[in-house]
Amino acid sequence: MQLIDTHCHLDWNSFGADREVVIDRAVQAGVTWMITIGVDLPSSRRAIEIAEAHDAVYAAVGVHPNDCAEFDAAMLADIRSLAQHSKVVAIGEIGLDYYWHKVDHEVQARTFRAQLELAAELHKPVIIHSRDAASDVMVTLEEFAKQAECAGTLHSYFDDLVIAQRAFAIGFYIGVTGPITFKKAEREREIIRQVPLDRILIETDAPFLTPVPHRGERNEPAFVRHTAEMIAKVRGQSIEDVAHQTTRNAEKLFGWQEV
Repeated sequence: MQLIDTHCHLDWNSFGADREVVIDRAVQAGVTWMITIGVDLPSSRRAIEIAEAHDAVYAAVGVHPNDCAEFDAAMLADIRSLAQHSKVVAIGEIGLDYYWHKVDHEVQARTFRAQLELAAELHKPVIIHSRDAASDVMVTLEEFAKQAECAGTLHSYFDDLVIAQRAFAIGFYIGVTGPITFKKAEREREIIRQVPLDRILIETDAPFLTPVPHRGERNEPAFVRHTAEMIAKVRGQSIEDVAHQTTRNAEKLFGWQEV
């Protein structure tokens, strides 16, 4: 049985002492591929370095909405250069975040749009961060999809079924993370029960969002299986079916069918 962790942050300091062990443990647990995600230029560069060192790891590069205050043409040019590396499969983590109030909304919007345009130019999918900003994220994506290539996933999905359906209508996927296993996540589980399995990706967001039964510990890609198991339970399907379909979804979106 194969699984793919489509969103983790293997460059974080919490993996500094045992990164190699963590990656090996994921591979042994059946995680065929992992995508380690950049949130700014330094982390994007580190993501590529980790991907270069491990066959099972790929990278995404981009500037997160909470890290885009200094975004300019030079930074965009650097992301463009990094994105052309052979192991970079997406532009991300990009989007809008209205929860933390770290960066002016207009600056976030300009940065988001610029990176969507870059992704279309390079024919790369996008990995979208959306927190308390679902309406503006979807309007931006829907408008952009009318004029350019636009494919991707809404990372760590916690919005409602209507937003998910709007995302599916423009060819997007939703990423499911560890909180789907939490006791109080009945609303999220009901949404996952209703959406098409061929629109779901599985993520850890490691080292964050650790699933039950490891809640309270550092998250890692090997734990993606617990999320897959909960999706299977909620939908009344086998873990093998969920693993198979979500793996095919990731292969299609990130171009691994051509690798």
